[in-house]
Amino acid sequence: MKFPVFDFHCDTALALLGEDLNQAGSLKKNALHIDLERAAKLGGYAQCFACFTTPFMEEWYHLSPVVIFERELATIQREVSKHTDSIAIAYSPKEIQENLNKGIMSAILTLEGTAGFGYDPELLKDLYAVGFRISTLGWNEKNPLTGSHQTGGGLTDQGKEYVRQAQRLGMLIDVSHISDEGFWDIIHMTNAPVVATHSNSRTVWDSSRNLSDDMFRAICETGGVAGYNTCADFTGDKPTLDTICDHIFHFLELDPDGTHIVLGGDLDGVSQMPDGFEGVQSWPVLAQRLMDRGLDAQTVRNIYWNNAIGVMERAVCNHTK
Repeated sequence: MKFPVFDFHCDTALALLGEDLNQAGSLKKNALHIDLERAAKLGGYAQCFACFTTPFMEEWYHLSPVVIFERELATIQREVSKHTDSIAIAYSPKEIQENLNKGIMSAILTLEGTAGFGYDPELLKDLYAVGFRISTLGWNEKNPLTGSHQTGGGLTDQGKEYVRQAQRLGMLIDVSHISDEGFWDIIHMTNAPVVATHSNSRTVWDSSRNLSDDMFRAICETGGVAGYNTCADFTGDKPTLDTICDHIFHFLELDPDGTHIVLGGDLDGVSQMPDGFEGVQSWPVLAQRLMDRGLDAQTVRNIYWNNAIGVMERAVCNHTK
C-alpha cells in the first residue's frame, strides 16, 4: 500500500550546496538522501526544506550565516523553478493538498536557526511572505533568543517577542534543538500549536535532543505534533527499523488516537541512520514495518500525511482568529 509522505524536516538545501557551499547540486537526481526521482515513486510527497544557519558557520566555512542562508534559499527556489512539472513551493495546507491531488510534490520552506537574519523578529513578516511556515529559535548554540539543548537557558525577552510575532503571522514554532527551559517557556506562553519537527522519545532513547513524555503531552495539548528523526544518535544503540517503530509506538501510548505524530526525517542532515533506512525511498519500507507490527492503514496515513496537514491548518486558523 502506498502512502503519501509529508516530512517536516530535511537539510537538503545545505547539502545541495556541496562542500564549498557554492556548487549547488541537482534536486532532480543526486547521491543525497532526497531527490525528485526517488520521491516521485511515493504515493505523494510534501517536504519541508529547512534553511539552516548557526553562528558556528563562521568557524566551519569562513562564511557568514547570512550568506549561507541566502544561498540555501536561492538553491531551493531555483531547483523548484527548474522542475515545475513535478514540484511547487506551497504556501498553505490547501495548496499542499491540491498539489497532492494533481500529482505534484510540495516544497515548504522552514527555518532551522535564526542566525541567517540576525535573530530579528521584525524580519519574520518578510520571511513569511517569501514562504517560510515553520521556525526554530536556534540550533545547538545559545543565541539572543534562547539557550539550546546543549547549553541550557530559557527564552530571552527577544525570544518571547519572536514567538509572539511568528504566531501572529501563522508561522509554527519548532522546539527541536531548544533547551528544556526554553521549551517550557514556549509552552507557557503559546497561543498556537507547538511542533517538534524532528525529535524522538527521550523515554525510548535518552538524548537531550529528544522529548520527555511530559514534553510530548504538552505539545499534544497545544494541538501540535512531534516528528520522528532518523538520526541514529537520537534513535538508539545500533538502531533498526524496529527501533524507529519503538519511538512511534511509545508516542502512540501517550497519544492513542495517533493525531500528534508526524515524520521529521532530518534527511541530509544526519550521517548515520537506522539499519534498513537509506533515504526518501525508505519511507514505504517503514510504513510496512509499522503495519506488520499492528498499526492500521488509517493510523499510518495519519502519521505520514494527515497529521502534518492538520497542524498547518490549525496554525492558519490561529492566524485568522
